[in-house]
Amino acid sequence: MAAESKNTSQRTYQDGPAVGRAVGEGRTLAAAMPRLILEARRVAATVIHGLHGRRRAGPGENFWQFRRFVSGEPASRVDWRRSARDDHLYVREQEWEAAHTVWIWPDRSPSMHFASPLVRDTKLYRTLVVTLALAEVLVEGGERVGVPGLTRPTGSRNVIDIIAQSILHDHNERPSLPPNFAPSPLAEIIVFSDLWSEIGEVRRTITQLSASGAHGHVVQIVDPAEETFPYWGRIEFVEPEGGGRITAGRAETWRADYTARVRRHRSEIRAETDRLGWSFSIHRTDRPATELLLALHARIGAETARGAARLAAAAEPRTPT
Repeated sequence: MAAESKNTSQRTYQDGPAVGRAVGEGRTLAAAMPRLILEARRVAATVIHGLHGRRRAGPGENFWQFRRFVSGEPASRVDWRRSARDDHLYVREQEWEAAHTVWIWPDRSPSMHFASPLVRDTKLYRTLVVTLALAEVLVEGGERVGVPGLTRPTGSRNVIDIIAQSILHDHNERPSLPPNFAPSPLAEIIVFSDLWSEIGEVRRTITQLSASGAHGHVVQIVDPAEETFPYWGRIEFVEPEGGGRITAGRAETWRADYTARVRRHRSEIRAETDRLGWSFSIHRTDRPATELLLALHARIGAETARGAARLAAAAEPRTPT
């Protein structure tokens, strides 16, 4: 069962069966990648079509709009030519042009290959679809997107192909949590993972990623069976990363304790994200991918606008007192 705790420190790569499994998984992922890319582009196109863009005011060269002058603003911001045509004072706003960097990290560890009979796709497939779709949506909006440990931030229109090729040619170990890196203070980080790691590891990871002041969003990708525990009778559960096994004589008697532990684990993660000003959400693989993509886009847009406002305020010339 993917919901068992992970022990990443004890993971090692060995010859023989481990290599065979890795080759098989690589070929499976490569075979699925064209369908995955097509679905990601379909999802991204659906979201882009329904949005009005993320244009926002800020330092730049391109004119965006006129707006009414607000009492207390410096008089130097008034556009006197436009104001002469009306009884009001107007300010000329420029469009924000500084590229915003968004780091997206998809969990590709063994537990993400889990899919119960309740759904069609694995957690890994859903995670990659949303990662690629979100990257395309963000680049379409003028942002730069990177994957920690795989790709540098890029605003290329071929971002889906860049990320997909990097994943296909990545032969490193698949960790359960993002690597420690130092994003810029105004960057945003999106973590897609089932988050079944020990809570201490999750806390350390989020704290390290937020140390530079970057804002983040943690999304737990789960199979519906990992929430409802729909098991009865004698069942053997296999831990996908540590190799541990445990047999339940009457699995239904474990349900209440299991769901209580899941709630406690999530509440501890949420407490940590709340403390750091990050967001935490849960996405089940029986829900539409567009639902998650729209929610994330709204959160990223809101945080970017706040960051732009802080920069614009810092760049505002101060009148001597």
